[in-house]
Amino acid sequence: MKILMIGGTRFIGAHVARCLHDAGAQITAFHRGSSANSILPQIEHVLDPGAAWPVTSFPDALMRDWDVVIHMVAMGQADAEAAVSAFAGRTARLVLVSSCDVYRAYGRLTKMEPGEPDPVPLAEDAPLRTAHYPYRGMEGELGAWAQDYEKILAEAAVRNAADWTILRLPKVYGPEDNGDLATIYGFAAAPEWRWTHGHVRNVAAAIALAATHDEARNAVFNVGEHHTPSMGERLARLPVRPVGPELPPFDFRQPLVLDTSAIRSRLGYTEIVAEVQAMRDLAEAASSPDRTDVS
Repeated sequence: MKILMIGGTRFIGAHVARCLHDAGAQITAFHRGSSANSILPQIEHVLDPGAAWPVTSFPDALMRDWDVVIHMVAMGQADAEAAVSAFAGRTARLVLVSSCDVYRAYGRLTKMEPGEPDPVPLAEDAPLRTAHYPYRGMEGELGAWAQDYEKILAEAAVRNAADWTILRLPKVYGPEDNGDLATIYGFAAAPEWRWTHGHVRNVAAAIALAATHDEARNAVFNVGEHHTPSMGERLARLPVRPVGPELPPFDFRQPLVLDTSAIRSRLGYTEIVAEVQAMRDLAEAASSPDRTDVS
């Protein structure tokens, strides 16, 4: 199986490439070449400065047939549409890595879309936000991509491909990113609040499975831990740290809890890493004076 990954060298994508490579796929990664990750196996790399976000054009070296194209970095409409157009007739399936921030519940949480909390867990047919561009105005903090970031529009564009799969990710953590579990410790003052997380190896395994599973064609899947504890429950089993920064001005009546039963029942997904232990190991490593990476 020949698979093209657009992006996919820094964090989640490196683990996806490893999963697919270990399963026997031939992987090509299209990226700028500005990052390296020891998790990456020996794969083909096509480097181009144009691989910087938004990726709206593709070099001739990629204009060949692919069994699957996985877009790890489509942030909005323009780059998603570019991929649909470029690989029309060249791939059997286009896979988009999306986010749980597409749900209206995210707008409720951030007060971008005020209203009564949406019920959780959020299944794939839960209402989406009607207010777009959730990070516009935060370019100075997040980067230029925040201006036009909108996974709702990226999803809509990808649905125009002949065959597609969309994966809505939780908050991902692992040794390479969010390894200090700031997205847990930072919400210690909201002990009842719940936010679905996922270890990078589990999330990568879910993406790799869906990208190659016939039952995932033209379907949307939530990804994340099977059970989402409250922040207080998580922190009770993690090393104690000093109180973090003040909470953001969210409406914490709204949890962000994903229903991940579809990918489990339809595709047979199961975790390869125990989430509770993985989170504890990372927290202990981050708290240790002699910090070491924990895979």
